[in-house]
Amino acid sequence: MSNSLTLYLALAGGAVLAGVIAHGTWTARKAAARQPKRALEPIDGRNEAGADAAGADTVPMTGNEEGRLPGVARVVYPSAEAMAQRSGWLNPVGGGPASADAASPVDPTLPPQPPIKRGGPRLDALIDAIATITLDGPNSGDHLLLHLPATRRAGSKPLLVEALRVDCGEWEHPQAGVLYKELQAGVLMANRTGALNEIEYSEFVQKVQAMADALGASVEFPDMLDIVGRAKELDAFACDHDAQLAMRLYGRGSAWSMGYVQQQASRHGFIPGALPGRMVLPSAEEGAPPILTLQFDAQAAFSEDPDQTTLRELVLAFDVPQSASEQSPFKAWCAAGEALALSMDAIMADDQGRPFTSASFTAIEGELGRLYEALAARDLAAGSATARRLFS
Repeated sequence: MSNSLTLYLALAGGAVLAGVIAHGTWTARKAAARQPKRALEPIDGRNEAGADAAGADTVPMTGNEEGRLPGVARVVYPSAEAMAQRSGWLNPVGGGPASADAASPVDPTLPPQPPIKRGGPRLDALIDAIATITLDGPNSGDHLLLHLPATRRAGSKPLLVEALRVDCGEWEHPQAGVLYKELQAGVLMANRTGALNEIEYSEFVQKVQAMADALGASVEFPDMLDIVGRAKELDAFACDHDAQLAMRLYGRGSAWSMGYVQQQASRHGFIPGALPGRMVLPSAEEGAPPILTLQFDAQAAFSEDPDQTTLRELVLAFDVPQSASEQSPFKAWCAAGEALALSMDAIMADDQGRPFTSASFTAIEGELGRLYEALAARDLAAGSATARRLFS
């Protein structure tokens, strides 16, 4: 009886144990079915397709990580930043795809970029000292604009920053809504205030370095001594080839009223200038400086009654390096001088008060032609964007 009871209890216990094991196995399989699939083989950062079917990155695990065995990869779901980088979008503070390549085509899913900015001054290695700024990845124009130098001058020299577009590989001034992959900053080596000096160059370096630091970028500057030497040579050339032709118009009889001068000048195409005491003959080229200027006493321009203000002298001039020869500024200068002298009964004279003659105009035209040739030979053709910046 005792043996039979023992055998019965043993069989009952075995049946209960088998039931517990079966239930545990079923529960484990049911829970496993709800878990994301794992990568089968460990790789360096990603599986062969770059991500699993759920769009997750697979990151290899090591035996040092608690609860993991060597060679088993775990699933890591990408962050919002990673998703933004994959799609080619930037986060609000800049940055871009870690694997972006300068030669890679633009993601076709990106929205159209704003058109290229064509106007305004552009950097030119002929007259600018240029620093190269290397970004870690594409940056948005919105982000770059936040970190541009507050003042775009180094002493008396203008400072420019240009960015290389990702979509078309062209340089432009940074603008919102565009992706850029590289920057360059430059400072003009000479203008009509003189050559770039060591203090101005140091200010340029300081401003550009601060911008690069804010962007987390590296910057390479040209050698200061070399730049200062080039600046002096460029300034010497500019001084030897700078010119402004001026003609003085003197009234033969009584003085002119301010209103009369404005009336006569308007008949010959002149309009009020931006500065007091000036009227200008505008250029047909948009954004270009005027072809001619007609200058007079600036105090007369502030008169409350133009008809009661008198003038006895006008100056008709044009800036040679700023005026393209194709616009024939010399002929326009001669024609305007003759027309104004005739209509206002005036004498055309030089700075010393000597009246101009036909021989005078011929001599001036010859000298002007040689000056144009010298500027063009230096790749600084009169009226070009480069020449206008240098002679400013």
